[in-house]
Amino acid sequence: MRVRRLGWAGLEIEAGGERLVIDYVRDLSPLFAGWKAGAGLVVPSGTVTAALITHLHRDHTDAAALADVLTPGAPVLRPAPGHGDNVDNVTTLLAERELTGHRLAAEVVAAWSTRDLGPFRVTAIPAVDGLGDPQLNWVVQADGQRVFHGGDTMFHGYWWLIARRFSPLDAVFVPANGAVVDAPHLRPPSPLPAAMDPRQAATAAEILDARYAVPMHYEAGQPDKIAGYVEVPDPENEFRVHTGRRAHVLAVGEWLDLAA
Repeated sequence: MRVRRLGWAGLEIEAGGERLVIDYVRDLSPLFAGWKAGAGLVVPSGTVTAALITHLHRDHTDAAALADVLTPGAPVLRPAPGHGDNVDNVTTLLAERELTGHRLAAEVVAAWSTRDLGPFRVTAIPAVDGLGDPQLNWVVQADGQRVFHGGDTMFHGYWWLIARRFSPLDAVFVPANGAVVDAPHLRPPSPLPAAMDPRQAATAAEILDARYAVPMHYEAGQPDKIAGYVEVPDPENEFRVHTGRRAHVLAVGEWLDLAA
C-alpha cells in the first residue's frame, strides 16, 4: 500500500491497482477566502474508485473535485448530517448542497462500521469535531497494512479503544495546526484548539503505536486563511519535537510506500 499527501487533509491511497481518497479537496476558497488558488493542493494520480469523508466542512468535502476524479457510481462514505436547524449546521450546509448537486453516491455510515471497497477494508472511527458537527475518522487496511486518517479531530478518549482494535498502525495522519476558531455562530468563542495541536497529535500517534506519524491539516504557505482562524505558528517543527522517531513529514504530492 502507498499513501500520497494531496494537501491540507487530503490523502490518496493506492493498493491492488485501485485508488481511494480521503478528504480530497481542490478549492478551499469557499471557506478560506484568503487561500491562494492552486497552491498547496495536488490532484490524485489517476481515476479513483472510492472516497471517504471525515466531515462536511468545506475544507474537507469538495463535491466538484470528487465528481471529477471518481469512477461513475463510486461509493462516497460520509458521517451523518448535522443536528438541529440551519443555524446549528451553518458550517456543513454548503458541502451538503454540493454533494446532492453533483449526484455522488454518498452513503452515511456509523462509527465502528466496516466496509470492503475493492482491495481496501475501511472502518469508520469515532472522532470529535471542534465545532460540534458530526465527524468520523478512518482506518484503511490493504496489503496487510493499516493507515489512520484523523480529519481535524480534537483530542478525545477514543484513542485507547482505537488502539485496542487496530494498533500497531503503519501510518497515522493527524491534524497538527491546533486551530483556535472564533466563528460568529458560536458564542461565546472558545480560546481552546478546535483541532489537535502538535503535542496532542504526537500523543495520539504514540497511543496508536504508529510506525510513521505524519502531520497534516496545515499549510505554511497559506498564513491568512480567514478571520477568526488562528493556528500554531510552526506545527511541522513542533510536531517533530514532540513525536521524535515516529515523525515522518511528507511534502504535498509526496508518496509514502508502506511496503518499503
